[in-house]
Amino acid sequence: MSSSAGEPGLQIVPGISTIREAQRFLLKYFAPTRLIAAPFLSQATGKNVYLKLETELPTGSFKVRGAFWALAERMKRGQVQEVVASSTGNHGAAVAYAAKQFGIKAKIFLPANCNSVKRGRIAELGAAIVESGGGDLASAFTLAAEYAKQSGVHFLNDATDADLPAGPATIGCEILEQLPETSAVVVPMGDTALIRGMAAAAKQIAPLVKVIGVQAERAPAYYLSWKKGKAVGTETCDTIADGLATRTPEEANVRDVKSLVDDMVLVSDEQLLHAIETLLLEEHVLAEPAGAASTAALLQSSTGGGDHVALVVSGGNISREVLKQALDNA
Repeated sequence: MSSSAGEPGLQIVPGISTIREAQRFLLKYFAPTRLIAAPFLSQATGKNVYLKLETELPTGSFKVRGAFWALAERMKRGQVQEVVASSTGNHGAAVAYAAKQFGIKAKIFLPANCNSVKRGRIAELGAAIVESGGGDLASAFTLAAEYAKQSGVHFLNDATDADLPAGPATIGCEILEQLPETSAVVVPMGDTALIRGMAAAAKQIAPLVKVIGVQAERAPAYYLSWKKGKAVGTETCDTIADGLATRTPEEANVRDVKSLVDDMVLVSDEQLLHAIETLLLEEHVLAEPAGAASTAALLQSSTGGGDHVALVVSGGNISREVLKQALDNA
């Protein structure tokens, strides 16, 4: 079980040696993403604000870090003929990309009517696509899990894979190398692999750094779980931010988030659209709704977190319709 830095003697997972190993491994495939100053956001909030551009990675989101590391670790333990994933898009593209690099087949299970940009990325990478009947991840997950019962097929589930968080944890290492005086990192939260990994890195390298999670008001399962200290599911997760759309928290993930994350913020779909517009027009950064969540949180509640704040822009795979909506709302 993970623990906060305030509980000496308890182990934080993933450990820093594993995270550093993942960092060295991932450098073979892509360079660290940039951490850039955000002049408009700095002026608007009275803080020194920086943007961690995970949009620069090969599939336009942070997810390749975890997919590469987790798949490589799994392949060390035995042969994998095909890897499958259930995804709203970015994890699916990451798994497809990693599978292509490692020379194995990939099949991605998507919800109905998913983000067309993300679906297109997966198709371009040569993965097979199965669209489930349901509008959220639940039915896609069920189909993927059933398919993965076949011999030689590995289900890479980013919500529960034990190896995977060490991949996104490397973002925390990079931020603290690029800006040692970082006082807070603000992190979008979907299935929580990103924030669990990043918080594990931050708490082991610089324990005083605050880790602030962001969820969508319309998909608040982990926020509610964090508040209550136990898994609290929601009936729906109907948010414009498909990357944040989770409704069934994992008990183990709730424990980790509870022990590692200092604060949590909810943002509305309107605030997400405003953040997309602000990032594009003021900072010249294109972000999808989940990728803009950290900016939305800062603009909504800029108190706390100290003077040097890093916002993780987790992905940039925005559909034309949502981008138009954000700019029309301006």
